[in-house]
Amino acid sequence: MTVHTVFRRALLAGGLPGALFALWWFTSAGSTDFYLPPLSTTLGKFGEVWTPERLRSDVLPSLLRLTAGYLLAVVVGVGLGLVVGMGRVVRDVLEPVLELFRAIPPPVLVPVIMLFAGIGDTMKVIVIVSGCMWPILLNTVEGVRAVDEVLSDTCRSYGITGPTRLWHLVLRSASPQIVTGMRQALSIGIILMVISEMFASSNGLGFTIVQFQRSFAIPEMWSGVLLLGLLGFLLSLLFRFAENRALAWYHGLRRAQRNP
Repeated sequence: MTVHTVFRRALLAGGLPGALFALWWFTSAGSTDFYLPPLSTTLGKFGEVWTPERLRSDVLPSLLRLTAGYLLAVVVGVGLGLVVGMGRVVRDVLEPVLELFRAIPPPVLVPVIMLFAGIGDTMKVIVIVSGCMWPILLNTVEGVRAVDEVLSDTCRSYGITGPTRLWHLVLRSASPQIVTGMRQALSIGIILMVISEMFASSNGLGFTIVQFQRSFAIPEMWSGVLLLGLLGFLLSLLFRFAENRALAWYHGLRRAQRNP
């Protein structure tokens, strides 16, 4: 990869966020609105508020909950998606029920989950799982159902069955769809992480932002929103890096098909 290519990708990735940041800076400059302070004021509070100690006490617990809920959603979503996608009878039986539960917005389930799981970290992790699971599950089902029939027949002819077929054919063929669901689930997980911390919590990024809002510390509140956006951006970049490594074969195949 050349320096020009790296610079071009960095410009494409950071160009629009940089432009929006500059627009926010100039449009808010000189603002006297109590609820919309200048960006310079927000940035001035950023270093004061988000000290290493506060990052450990509020941001780190949020990231740990997000990681636990997201990984559990991946395991449940991929596992159940394989079962549903590979079994026609199972799919016919479960699909109506899955569609019913998928239509329920996860934030609505927070009070219900609190009744059974309490108000601790378990509740917050379950809330994240309840929302992240669906895009992973549904994309896994579609990916499994789209496995090439010729390849499937070839495996059957050579006696490739069981875990070997599952690993080398089904999962590999469905992996682009699965990763698409995982990418969608990541943004949902960040949203649910914040929402779950707004209910009966004592730490976390969502809890801190709400506390600033309730105490009318508006610049501090906006600094939390800005930090949340930066975390989402960094997690997206990290996911894209992992995706490019895991699906290098797939992206290479796509490039070869575009440039024969």
